[in-house]
Amino acid sequence: MPGYEPLSLESVCNAGVEILGAPEQEPPLGKVTLRGLPFLVGSETPAKDRCFVAPSEPVSVDVGRTARHVVVAHRLLEPGGPAGHGVGGHVADYVFHLADGTTVEVPIRERFEIQIIGHAWGRDPFLAVSDNADSNAPRFEGRWGEAGFRMTEHNKGWARTFYLWQWENPRPDTVIERLEIIPRGLPFLVGGVTLGHLDEHPFVRTPGRPVRLVVTDSDVAGRDGVLDLEVDRGVATYPQPIPTGDDRAGYGAGDWPPATSPAHASVTALPSATLVVGSKGEELGRVRWGDVERDGHAENDRVRVELVDPGRNWVHVKVLDDATGRPVPCRVHFRSPEGVPYQPHGHHNHVNQNIGSWHLDVGGDVILGQRTYAYVDGTCQGWLPRGEVVVDVARGFEYEPLRETVQIEKGQRELTLRIRRTTDLAAAGWWSGDSHVHFLSTAGAQLEQQGEDLRVVNLLQAQWGALFTNTEDFTGRVIGADGRGSGDYLTYVGQENRQHVLGHMLLWGLKEPVMPWSSDGPDEAELGGALDVTLSDWADRTHAQGGTVVAAHFPNPNGEPAVLVTTGRADAVEMLAHGDDALLEYYRYLNSGYRMPLVGGTDKMSSSVPVGLYRTYARLDPDEEFTYDGWCRAVRQGRTFLSGGPLLTFTVDGRQAGDTVELSGPGTVTVEAGVTSIFPLHGLELVCNGEVVASVAGRGERALDLTEEVRVDGHSWLALRAIGSDNHLDEWGRRVFAHTSPVFVACGGPWGMADPDGLHYIRTVVEGARDYVRHTAIRRPDDLTTHHHGEANHLAWLERPFAEALAALDRRDRERRR
Repeated sequence: MPGYEPLSLESVCNAGVEILGAPEQEPPLGKVTLRGLPFLVGSETPAKDRCFVAPSEPVSVDVGRTARHVVVAHRLLEPGGPAGHGVGGHVADYVFHLADGTTVEVPIRERFEIQIIGHAWGRDPFLAVSDNADSNAPRFEGRWGEAGFRMTEHNKGWARTFYLWQWENPRPDTVIERLEIIPRGLPFLVGGVTLGHLDEHPFVRTPGRPVRLVVTDSDVAGRDGVLDLEVDRGVATYPQPIPTGDDRAGYGAGDWPPATSPAHASVTALPSATLVVGSKGEELGRVRWGDVERDGHAENDRVRVELVDPGRNWVHVKVLDDATGRPVPCRVHFRSPEGVPYQPHGHHNHVNQNIGSWHLDVGGDVILGQRTYAYVDGTCQGWLPRGEVVVDVARGFEYEPLRETVQIEKGQRELTLRIRRTTDLAAAGWWSGDSHVHFLSTAGAQLEQQGEDLRVVNLLQAQWGALFTNTEDFTGRVIGADGRGSGDYLTYVGQENRQHVLGHMLLWGLKEPVMPWSSDGPDEAELGGALDVTLSDWADRTHAQGGTVVAAHFPNPNGEPAVLVTTGRADAVEMLAHGDDALLEYYRYLNSGYRMPLVGGTDKMSSSVPVGLYRTYARLDPDEEFTYDGWCRAVRQGRTFLSGGPLLTFTVDGRQAGDTVELSGPGTVTVEAGVTSIFPLHGLELVCNGEVVASVAGRGERALDLTEEVRVDGHSWLALRAIGSDNHLDEWGRRVFAHTSPVFVACGGPWGMADPDGLHYIRTVVEGARDYVRHTAIRRPDDLTTHHHGEANHLAWLERPFAEALAALDRRDRERRR
């Protein structure tokens, strides 16, 4: 006997599809499956004219079989009260006549056993379920208008044509002779009746249970992509990759793209359900869910499904600073030994299913490789599995990442973890900050920067065509954890102003916006936009407010930053990653005599980048109070180093980054340098005028030291850089790296350098950018435009800073020739 057996109602059907009015979609007719159960709606050959039972007088349906359950697909056609308020109204009686002469009469009541379809949202019946199961949204495609809903991942199975109600037979071994349907007033219809013969409730009554999916076919297991998992009588979440290979405590795991197997998912299903596992449209195998629950696993030749559900506890977690004993903001990850994540409630188990998260889902979580971390304020709560739980905790570069296996016992409701600070650079006057962050809210920035022990976040308004971001966050003042603009963790909303050829720039400390935010068309400004402004104008208006100007992600876009540097409008240059191109450009400007401080930032635009993964450390005076203005001032003075993990110490004759050592003439300076790191190190290098003059090789150590006597024959600069053994697992794959701003060495007079090749290169860039303005950029006609600068000749106004830069280069070249 089959598990579920549909009855034919063809002989008693008396209504067609017209009784439904004008439904949004065609009703299911003939042999159909509703919630994984088979039904026969009308005849096997679908006919629209006689397919439903709409009784106006008692109707009998012959059964003549035993059954444990009877499932009826029915619906109310008119409500018993306004707006669905006819709760409990008597719609019909279903009378089950048994072969032993007994009858069971069941009242069918509005909003209990039956309900109208789509009449009032939130008024589903209490004792029936929809004909449509819950489901996942399409994983990698969909209509643009559903992009926001796609982030919910799942869809509720709203009723389409019927509600399904089940009756449990109190005498399952006794034949049911017939079902009598007696109308009691309100119009309704019956579409189908199915007998259930299995010892299971026909609707899912159990919660999701975690499973591990292992592909045993080696040709498929190593594929990239994700597994597919379908359940006919239940639902399953998207299978997610379980990270294998590279695994770093607190800093991610797994390769990109991830391998197909192993993976994990959550399944809720009837014991009779079939799980079908596939990959890229190919079925790998199918197993019965009841077998998985009974034996703990089920498999075939190509795939194995393992139940990994030891039970779970709702646990309140505290993460304490080991020195203070107080809860400390951080980011956390919890998982079972099998690799199934159990993140705190309110946080992702896996951010955005690897479909990208630019702008859409940023804040509160970060994913490194294939491991997701939740930012918490030092406390969190949620489900943890019983038994062993692997915990990762991280907090920036000055805390040792925690990897610990804890035991969750039955009944346990509390868990305390401790993390240890290894370095306190702020105590030595070095305060960390991220130069360049997008899309977070100010509250989100505060949470995440504290979770990364990052003292300053420059959260930036920006324009991306028709999209303007963080507009509502701008206040023109600092935001601090105390709510009064002070404290040890500060957020300031500034701007990134952008032009695709001339360059991007960061504007810190603005009191009012500097508009327009972008210029000259996509992919920054609006479609059809014109060149309305220069970077130099943005810089001048920022400086007029007492703000700070940084050339973003130096050196690209490589146009007007050459003007900003040569005219003194740039206060610093920013590096977002280790790269030979950026270092070559930076050293070229230093060798040409431009004292440009170096800052680090992330350009965070997704949940695949932790805030502060590249950061700026700026040195304040020992007795100076930490403030945002003071931090920016230290940056402008060049008292900085950027870090993607390594923490540097560096002096030249006792002077630090941004300082000048004055010699009466050629001589020797003493360099003392060192690096500590929570990541393994590849080496430490001392750079003089762009050349490595001393180095210490590393073989995975976490600390290196260097002392060197350096001969200086003329004006020079020295800087220190450290290189890690690995790349980070953020979406950029940035190198573990650090680099100081220079210490300058003046020999026999004020410091000054003027490398002729460098000056020629800079001049060429300035001239090229000016030619772009003259001959390529779109400009508005002066006779139809009143420009924001108020001058009549827009081209002359645009060209002015380029002329100033060329004049400054001429002066420097003349000084060089003296």
